Amino acid sequence: MTRRHLMVLAGLGSLGLLVGAWVFQSLGYYPCKLCLWQRWPHSAAALMGAVAIVAPVAPVAIAGAFAAATTGAIGVYHAGVERDWWEGPATCTAGDISGLSTEQLMDQILNAPIVRCDDIAWQLAGISMAGWNAILSFGLAALWLYALRFNSAGTRP
Repeated sequence: MTRRHLMVLAGLGSLGLLVGAWVFQSLGYYPCKLCLWQRWPHSAAALMGAVAIVAPVAPVAIAGAFAAATTGAIGVYHAGVERDWWEGPATCTAGDISGLSTEQLMDQILNAPIVRCDDIAWQLAGISMAGWNAILSFGLAALWLYALRFNSAGTRP
């Protein structure tokens, strides 16, 4: 396996986790603020995987590892909030409300799903989605770093 293959595989892993999040959302598991925060670094890692197709260079692998580790760290933070190990953010997002009439704003508020960061919506083997995201993301970060062991020709030194 070459550096390019490993980097693309790691990027596809982040894309897969994003798709999984969207599937859960389509099934009615709406994301909280911390869930949404975890998606942004996955998007960056998936983008790095795409960049690796044409430029499988060390800086791309480092950026991918950083993005995967970042979403993993947010996942650990979120899992800790869910387990009451520490407090989560006191604010929530409301989206763009500019240009809405009072009636439209009230309708948006009343029909918005309430999603709390400290509630576990789904878990497997006692581990929440945030926990699984952390575990899998740190695994992807390790894969990105493993790709660094390969030289530019694609073979291990």
